[in-house]
Amino acid sequence: MLEPFKMTYTVLGGLGIFILGMKYLSDSLQMLSGGLIRKAISSLTSNRILAVIVGLSITAFVQSSSITTVMVVGLTNAGLMQLSQAIGVILGANIGTTITGWILAVKVGKYGLLLVALGIFPMLFSKNERISAIAKVFVALGLIFFGLEIMSDAFKPLRTHEGFMNLMLLLDAQSLLSLLGCVAIGCVMTMIVQSSSAMLGITIALASTGAIPIHTAIALVMGENIGTTITAQLAAIGSTVAARRAAMAHSTFNVLGVFIIITIFSPFVGLVEMLVPGSADFINAEGNHPYAAAHIALAHSMFNVTATLAMLPFLKQLERLVVRIIPETGGIEKGPFKYIGPPGSMPVAMGTSMVLQELIRMHTRVHKALRHVGSLLHRDLKGRDRFYQKVKEIEQQTDVMQHEITTFTVTLMQAGKASKEQSDMAYGYVRAADELESIADYTASICSYMKRLEKHELDFSDDAWKDLIRFHHEVLVFYNHVSDSFKEEKPTDAASIRQEASRLNDLADEIRNAHLARTKAGACGALPGLTFSDMAVALRRIKNHTVNLHEALCFETTPEA
Repeated sequence: MLEPFKMTYTVLGGLGIFILGMKYLSDSLQMLSGGLIRKAISSLTSNRILAVIVGLSITAFVQSSSITTVMVVGLTNAGLMQLSQAIGVILGANIGTTITGWILAVKVGKYGLLLVALGIFPMLFSKNERISAIAKVFVALGLIFFGLEIMSDAFKPLRTHEGFMNLMLLLDAQSLLSLLGCVAIGCVMTMIVQSSSAMLGITIALASTGAIPIHTAIALVMGENIGTTITAQLAAIGSTVAARRAAMAHSTFNVLGVFIIITIFSPFVGLVEMLVPGSADFINAEGNHPYAAAHIALAHSMFNVTATLAMLPFLKQLERLVVRIIPETGGIEKGPFKYIGPPGSMPVAMGTSMVLQELIRMHTRVHKALRHVGSLLHRDLKGRDRFYQKVKEIEQQTDVMQHEITTFTVTLMQAGKASKEQSDMAYGYVRAADELESIADYTASICSYMKRLEKHELDFSDDAWKDLIRFHHEVLVFYNHVSDSFKEEKPTDAASIRQEASRLNDLADEIRNAHLARTKAGACGALPGLTFSDMAVALRRIKNHTVNLHEALCFETTPEA
């Protein structure tokens, strides 16, 4: 009983070191990627090729297709990504995740501890974030290779274990039933472990020691491709129809791809054998199979690249199939943004990117509220109550969005290790959400002032209305100018913002003086005069919060206006 127990805890220990290395690698590559992930997400268009490239790039940097697909489900759930875009990113993620296999195929397992030794001290003690992140890559690779080496050594006794070898005779993937059994085992084990990279590491370790033949290893990898889709399916539980469709597209694509490979499995394995130098069955002096890992890595890459290229022309058909599998449940789903998955499991770079997208969405709603206020300033507007209601709804929505953004971002920063740049950006986003919510509050305040006039059957002079309409127009243009700069990620010059804010201050003073002159001349009563002043002050506050919005998003210090 001692040997099986020792093998079990050795394998689990090696797997733990391996998974820790994968996590370190993901964290450090994200930090080194800078704004690449954020820019990749913001570059998404309906172009299917670009969507695939984005999915591939992000997955290559975070070393986890599960993280990428969960992010895609989240963005689709928020209405920030179309299903066709989501499918393209998912296809790219499937290709990006194959890089892990090639990392594992590198034969430096014995030097894992050397890599840890080279990186551990700079990672722990360097004050330079970039040097620390690079050192963390060395430590991560060292842990990955060392964990793989431990698992390989632990699996070696299986080569001569009679019971295990008899099982492998049944699961040699040479017959259809045996092949399906291997695929099922790979699928179920990946669902349990919740990491296709971890299962890939186990598969390579088993194949490299000769415990399982190459046919079995490749069949297991096919099953792992299906099993990894469970993460997105779990993330989509309770989400919108669009989010569930994105998760289903991931599963459908992988299942279809695997069954296509099953129909040509023997020629497929033969092609892999032909392309990789050295036979997978070659045994070196130590009794290992040194070329098995490269065979598995190539099979993994060929499967995903071929399936993606084959599926690209049929994305519309795949989209229609997914829509038929998950039909509309009735009614239009409404509500504020819903983040998918706990922030603690989300990479900081992706989390902040999603917050930026939500801020842009929040900005759009506030912009609508400002335009509705502009419409209300025209006395001949019909259906005023409808506009009042729209502004009130937007004000309530922004309250919820501001709370969600703040809660999510704070949790994200506490759970993940963020660089100083990411921390500054996250703080800026929290502050920006607060500024946008304040602007929405003032639009609702202006509506209440308008209702005050209607309740008491009061009115302003034509000049007063013209001044308010003019000031509102100038403030709206200023708001759009600041907001467009962060939507397009082109920071506006702080000096020009200060100059424009100063000009609006002068305009506000001009309007106030004109109002005082009308009041002295008796052209405006007490209550209308107070209401005009309240509305003018609200517009000025909107201008001030817009200046603060620029400061928050551009991470520059702009004096209070």
